Amino acid sequence: MSVKMSTSSPEAVKKLLENMQADLRSLSMECKKKFPPVKEAAESGIVKIKTIAARNTDILAALKENSSEVVQPFLMGCGTKEPKITQLCLAAIQRLMSHEVVSEAAAGNIINMLWQLMENGLEELKLLQTVLVLLTTNTIVHDEVLSKAIVLCFRLHFTKDNITNNTAAATVRQVVTVVFERMVAEDDKFKGLMDEPPAVLGNSNRRSVSTLRPSAKDAYMLFQDLCQLVNADAPYWLVGMTEMTRTFGLELLESVLNDFPEVFLQHQEFSFLLKERVCPLVIKLFSPNIKFRQGSCSSAASPVPVEKPYFPICMRLLRVVSVLIKHFYSLLVTECEIFLSLLVKFLDGEKPQWLRAVAVESVHRLCVQPHLLRSFCQSYDMKQHSTKVFRDIVNALGSFIQSLFILPSTGNTSSTGTPPGVSASGSQGSAQGPGAGAGAGLNTQAAFEYRGTWIPLMTVSVQGSAKATYLEMLDKVEPPSIPEGYAMSVAFSALLDLVRGITMMIERELAQQEQEEAMREEAEPVSSPPQEPMAHEVWEEMVNACWCGLLAALSLLLDASTDEAATENILKAELCVASLCGRLGLVTPRDAFITAICKASLPPHYALTILSSNTTNLANKVYSIQGQSVQMVSPSSESHQQVVAVGQPLTAQPQGTVVLTAKNIQCMRTLLNLAHCHGVYLGTSWQLVLATLQHLVWILGLKPAVGGVLKPGRAVEGPSTVLTTAVMTDLPVISNILSRLFESSQYLDDVSLHHLINALCSLSMEAMEMAYGNNKEPSLFAVAKLLETGLVNMDRIEILWRPLTAHLLEVCQHPNTRMREWGAEAITSLIKAGLSYKHEPPLSQNQRLQLLLLNPLKELSNVLHADIRQKQLECVLQILQNQGDSLGPGWPLVLGVIGAIRNDQGESLIRTAFQCLQLVVTDFLPTMPCMCLQIVVDVAGSFGLQNQELNISLTSIGLLWNISDYFFQRGEAITEELEKEEAVLLKQAQDKGEPLNRPFHPAPPFDCLWLCLYAKLGELCVDPRPAVRKSAGQTMFSTIAAHGTLLQPPTWNIVVWKVLFHLLNCVRKSSTTADKEKIESGGGNILIHHSRDTAEKQWAETWVLTLAGVARIFNTRRYLLQQLGDFFKAWEVLLDHIQSAALSKNNEVSLAALKSFQEILQLVTPIKDTDKPDALAAMDVPSVLMESLQGSGPGRPLIRSDSLAERLAQRYGVQPSLPPPGEEIDDSALWWSAWNTWYRVGTECTRPPSGGPDKLVFVPSQPFLTALIQIFPALYQHIAGGFSMEDLKKLGVILYGAVSVPISSDSSPFILPSYTEAVLTSLQEAVLTALDVLQKAICVGPENLQVMYPAIFEQLLLFVEFSCKPPQYGKMETKHVANAKYNQIQLFAPAEWVALNYVPFAERSLEVLVDLYHKTACHKAVITEKVLQNIIKTVRIPLGLKYACPAESTWKLAVSSLLKVLSIGLPVARQQASSGKFDTMWPELANAFEDFLFTKSTPPDNLSIQEFQRNEAIDVEVVQLISTEILPFANFIPKEFVGRIMSMLNRGSIHSQSSSFTEAEMDIRMREEFSKVCFETLLQFSFSNKVSTPQEGYISRMALSVLLQRAQDVLRRFVEDERLSGRCPLPRQQVTEIIFVLKAISTLMDSLKKTQPENVDGNVWAQVIALYPTLVECITCSSPEVSSALRDALGPFKDFMQPPVSKVQNGES
Repeated sequence: MSVKMSTSSPEAVKKLLENMQADLRSLSMECKKKFPPVKEAAESGIVKIKTIAARNTDILAALKENSSEVVQPFLMGCGTKEPKITQLCLAAIQRLMSHEVVSEAAAGNIINMLWQLMENGLEELKLLQTVLVLLTTNTIVHDEVLSKAIVLCFRLHFTKDNITNNTAAATVRQVVTVVFERMVAEDDKFKGLMDEPPAVLGNSNRRSVSTLRPSAKDAYMLFQDLCQLVNADAPYWLVGMTEMTRTFGLELLESVLNDFPEVFLQHQEFSFLLKERVCPLVIKLFSPNIKFRQGSCSSAASPVPVEKPYFPICMRLLRVVSVLIKHFYSLLVTECEIFLSLLVKFLDGEKPQWLRAVAVESVHRLCVQPHLLRSFCQSYDMKQHSTKVFRDIVNALGSFIQSLFILPSTGNTSSTGTPPGVSASGSQGSAQGPGAGAGAGLNTQAAFEYRGTWIPLMTVSVQGSAKATYLEMLDKVEPPSIPEGYAMSVAFSALLDLVRGITMMIERELAQQEQEEAMREEAEPVSSPPQEPMAHEVWEEMVNACWCGLLAALSLLLDASTDEAATENILKAELCVASLCGRLGLVTPRDAFITAICKASLPPHYALTILSSNTTNLANKVYSIQGQSVQMVSPSSESHQQVVAVGQPLTAQPQGTVVLTAKNIQCMRTLLNLAHCHGVYLGTSWQLVLATLQHLVWILGLKPAVGGVLKPGRAVEGPSTVLTTAVMTDLPVISNILSRLFESSQYLDDVSLHHLINALCSLSMEAMEMAYGNNKEPSLFAVAKLLETGLVNMDRIEILWRPLTAHLLEVCQHPNTRMREWGAEAITSLIKAGLSYKHEPPLSQNQRLQLLLLNPLKELSNVLHADIRQKQLECVLQILQNQGDSLGPGWPLVLGVIGAIRNDQGESLIRTAFQCLQLVVTDFLPTMPCMCLQIVVDVAGSFGLQNQELNISLTSIGLLWNISDYFFQRGEAITEELEKEEAVLLKQAQDKGEPLNRPFHPAPPFDCLWLCLYAKLGELCVDPRPAVRKSAGQTMFSTIAAHGTLLQPPTWNIVVWKVLFHLLNCVRKSSTTADKEKIESGGGNILIHHSRDTAEKQWAETWVLTLAGVARIFNTRRYLLQQLGDFFKAWEVLLDHIQSAALSKNNEVSLAALKSFQEILQLVTPIKDTDKPDALAAMDVPSVLMESLQGSGPGRPLIRSDSLAERLAQRYGVQPSLPPPGEEIDDSALWWSAWNTWYRVGTECTRPPSGGPDKLVFVPSQPFLTALIQIFPALYQHIAGGFSMEDLKKLGVILYGAVSVPISSDSSPFILPSYTEAVLTSLQEAVLTALDVLQKAICVGPENLQVMYPAIFEQLLLFVEFSCKPPQYGKMETKHVANAKYNQIQLFAPAEWVALNYVPFAERSLEVLVDLYHKTACHKAVITEKVLQNIIKTVRIPLGLKYACPAESTWKLAVSSLLKVLSIGLPVARQQASSGKFDTMWPELANAFEDFLFTKSTPPDNLSIQEFQRNEAIDVEVVQLISTEILPFANFIPKEFVGRIMSMLNRGSIHSQSSSFTEAEMDIRMREEFSKVCFETLLQFSFSNKVSTPQEGYISRMALSVLLQRAQDVLRRFVEDERLSGRCPLPRQQVTEIIFVLKAISTLMDSLKKTQPENVDGNVWAQVIALYPTLVECITCSSPEVSSALRDALGPFKDFMQPPVSKVQNGES
């Protein structure tokens, strides 16, 4: 046929002509002998051809016209029936045909000729070839000619010759195809020319083909006859058919239908044939198959034998049906329903195996055409009252698969050891492969195995195409034997292809629809909902129709599968359906498929409630498929699967171990895949998926690590977990997929995400339930994954934050440690991640979100478990380190968390929290809103108050100091910001009509901040722990001192009353009620000093600190405070506190109170340092006085000149200005108030105790009294103006009382100076200083003050008396320190009291007195109040005692003082003699002289001679005073006094001997010098010419005569005694006496010599001369001393031995 292209070219034509001529020549040659007519015809033919060639230009056309003639010779040649000739003719004819030069007529002739040959059985193959060439090269043959040609071929098909048969069959097929191809070509040619409506078909009249064009008509006739033939009826058109087979007819029908569907679809005539002929035919031919039941043999009841199904026809029918359904479904809806129902029936278990196999192949063909399946669904399943065809197909496949596993009762059971993949059928079922034996299960071949039934799996077709095996066996007549497992394999493929096709189709359409919707929305945003819900309904119906069957089949197969690839395919199918159901929102099927996968992942019979509850409702459904039930199969899993892991089940009660197989792991991966890729559609079934994963993870022993990632745990953790190496390598992958699964949650939409979170939460709740009451390791899967999900969804954290954190907070409260630890880990990680995530808008602009994120952190504070709080605080620490600068409005919350500490939480927690606080204070104060500063103060305070860790308390106080410093430095900025905030808050409060709720409200907000700080420190100042109190107190006062200037004046009011006084009250109360029990030791091995070993002593320290602090503030801020309205009231309260402290029975407190008193009186410039120098040194009064006098006057504090204070002042319009110079605030009331306090303290503490000697009494300490007294001078400066006599008396009482207080003997060595030096104690110094200050003030003050002098003298005199009689302190017994020089004190037991060494004090007082008198002797008051007399009266006491005085120095000082005083006072007394004011003084003075000169006390025995002489010199001084100051002025002095003086002198001059002297000392101890002076004075006074009155002269004369008389007596007695005694010496005293008398006589003689003679009374002369004889008598005395004295006495008499002179001479001279 290749010539065709070139048949019309000139060369070809030329060649054709030549060939034809050659053929004709050959023909004529062959026929020459036998067949002459043929030869002639041939020759004329040659001529004809030449003629045509010569005459015509278009040679071919001309040939065609004459073709009948041209062909004739060859036809005649064929007629000869000679093989050789026939072959040559046929070849020539074929050549003509191939050049298309045969006309219709000629063709008819040719066919007729061929028919004859055929009938004669000649050249059969050549015939077929010729027919074929004829029909294929041109379209001239039609109608009867054509039919004849076709019949000819059919006839040849049924010859006896095999080759001919086959060739004819092929030719028939080709010819049939050609006929239809012509029709198609004809249609193409006429397309668009005329489309007249085809006539309506009438009845089944086959002649109604008039409307068809020629080729179409041929085709129609041919097809119609084929139907007739198959139906075993006579053909209408193919006349001459002798025989025909159905199989061949069916094959031809199938090929026409399959190759030319458009013919039937476009032409109604043909459609009509399909409906009317083909379908009934098929249904009729199917009947034997339908009726046949395998194994039912014809019984007597049914006489008609049942026709058996015939494989070749059945198989071809199925092929035809497949084609019909595929191409003409739309035409044959009803018919297809019948076909499909039949097909489903053929799968029945009772049908022969081959029939089922072929049927399955047919079903498979349908399954690869999803669109067709959709049509079924639309046409049948969705119509009412229609068979649910689609559902039945799927269910049939399912039950088919099930039936292969379930053996019919007739078949041999598995006990025979035959693995019967195919049940042994009644007739042809040959049980195959007994050799496979029982070991088949171990076969490596892919197979399914279920309950002992083993079915191998073969590769039957490429995925997605249904390549059939048995449907192609067209040459087989007997049904083939089906290999084991073939049907199963095909059904399996069909199932998979079905799922794959449907899901892909629906998903493609869904995607397309979504795309269209999106485009539509872009075009018109507010679009009406799409009007075509049809598609969705179809998809849903398809899924609803098929899911049960699919699930049943796939579950069974999954359970039975032993091949990884097969398992993978099944899982993929289940996954696809689940995902599709999810997309379509079909919850039940979705959950059912997911449950199936989940169950397959877990070990068999694993008790997982969520799955079992879900499957019960499915398991109860039984799907009936045409009378057969499909049961949902539960996994039996007796399969021989490779075990890859052994682990613990996750249940409340331990249950031994469970086994995981490789298939379980494979299913798990599918599950992960499902969740990962289709999470969006999972919805509520997240619960199933996650629950399963959780159990698997548990069995595999994966444990959560940082960020919630699950990592393989160490083998130690699960003792019963055994993993094979295979699964070990898988674990990281699984862990990775698990993580990716949750990472991919970021692509889920919000709803799906919520489903996921809810599922995780409920899983976690279950895990929590399970973990209650036992300490088994809990499952942390859910918690870990909640964390992971949260972390990857940070960008939309808001929508899931609340449910997420609410649940985790519950986890944090779980009793199981691991559980709650992970809860906390999760929640803190989330918070940290949330804060560090770059949100849009950033957190700084989205306060709500920030607070939302931080809120769970706050909630954690309510959890009681310490480990959780620890995690929380560590989180806070990290947040501070990473996001501290950007917390902003989150600060209150964070600070709240830090501050939520309780004492029951233990140290480490508090320590961590405190680290956070330290970080805040050191780094973040400037970045936080100022509103939070108050919270910082509160939190720092709460750390101070916690009692778990002392160091933290102390450090937190340090933090408060740092905070205050910060306030100070940033004052202005803070003020501004706070005021803005305040304004906002005020407005809000006003809008609500409420007052502003803020502590210390009316004060400005910045001040309130300070007040909160002070209040907090105030609380710490009364903490039970002394160290905290001390530290807080120091900090508080330092802060107020350093930064107080920043406060507004009105705020000071609050500071004073609400902070300082409140604190003082609390401290006072605590101190007075504190426990006096001794504290053994301060915990551990800390030793406590004895001064702090009771609570009372420790509180005392606090009281001291507090009082000192408050006082210092009052001092330094005096000026500021005075501007407040109630300063005086505050002053009084402060003084009250000082008083109560001063009177407390604690030396430390009382002394400190006085220091504070001094401070507020500004006696001491405050020392900032708390470690003041030694207490007494600090009270060094004189320097203090200097300071206070030079100082800036009362209440002049140094205002800090720093700019901040000024700026703040300007801001509030207050000038902290000083008063103008010179103008003082009138504060006398303050000082008087202070004086009253001082007086009350003094009176109370110096009042002697009233109790008996054995009562325990509190004796104030020396430093205290000293300090008390030292206060007075300075205080006096301020009250001098109004200081009255009465006040002075009050003062005197106190001074006296103070000096009277004894000291404890154990402290006396420290207070008393060493006893060898007589020095005053500081108290005594102070007392004298006080008096000194007073007298100086009186001295410079106005007149009226001088009336106070006497009172001062009186006071001093009281003190002077102490030298001889120390004061009594109540009824206490004190040991006196006697004469300090001689008696070293004995230190007694501590309880004893020692009286002070009063001698030095009395002596000093005496000196002061003398000085004062010196200055004031002439003052009126001094004279009037008889001061001199009082002085003499007092001095008389030591003078009288003399040697009996406690200290020798006393009487000596007394004498010298008396002498000084008299030297000043006597002249005054003389002047005032007339006024009589001194009258009473003289007797006192006389007494004093007498007591002293003639003392009753004896000198001590150990007195040295030199000392004695010194003492005598003192006596002499007194006598000399008399001789110079008194006697010369006798006329101004009362007579009695002078008389007493004279008699004293007299007595002195004749001093009687004392009996106590030793002989050796006699001459010294007789006070000879004294006697001599007395005598001389006496004499001098006697003979003085100044005698004013005879009276005086008389007295002295009388005295002389008495003296002389006495001398006379002594001498006489001596002489007598001397005589009597004989040789014995006289007693020493007598000797002494005589010597003294002798000396007196000599003295008298001297005096007389010096005196004017007229002054001497004659009587005296007589007495003197009368002595002479007695003296002479004494010469006999044996004592040399007497002799020498005698000599001295006798010597002067020579001056008298002269002749007497006449009286006149005497008078002249």
